[in-house]
Amino acid sequence: MANDNGAWRTFGERVVYDNEWVRVGLVDVEAPNGERWDYHVVHLARIAIALIVNDHEEALMLWRHRFATNQWGYELLGGLVEQGEHPAATAAREAVEESGWRPVGEPTHLVSFEPLPGQITAPVDVYLWRSAEHIGSPTDREETGTVQWVPLDRVNDLVQRQELLGSGTLVPLLYYLNSR
Repeated sequence: MANDNGAWRTFGERVVYDNEWVRVGLVDVEAPNGERWDYHVVHLARIAIALIVNDHEEALMLWRHRFATNQWGYELLGGLVEQGEHPAATAAREAVEESGWRPVGEPTHLVSFEPLPGQITAPVDVYLWRSAEHIGSPTDREETGTVQWVPLDRVNDLVQRQELLGSGTLVPLLYYLNSR
């Protein structure tokens, strides 16, 4: 339902920082109240996430540390979509690299979302697989953690304990549980 009431207007963007992972821009905007100024916007690359759920209703995750927030917790597998790569292929590749488990079969697109649309563009695509095969050890030494099959009946408790890291883990798990 399109409605211009309350819409912001943009008049261009000036890039103030840019690399392969993040671009920061100053966007010339006009707010609904008529005020106009330069607004900081952070643009992150597209991310693809693999939600792999086995027959025992367990999700494959990494228990790991994130230095930026100094948190330990569980994360789903995923990463940056490379130039020319389909997001589902990224999710499958990242699952193998980070866990040593290869998703089996065709994925189902579960959900796409923007986690912080007020100031950040960060498109996230999530794909669901119902099977995976163990093919070896993880190969991505930068994304190290303990690979675990986590029972989905623990998700609400893990949310309360703040042991699910980031919206790329929370949104897919909660969406999946709500849509079963």
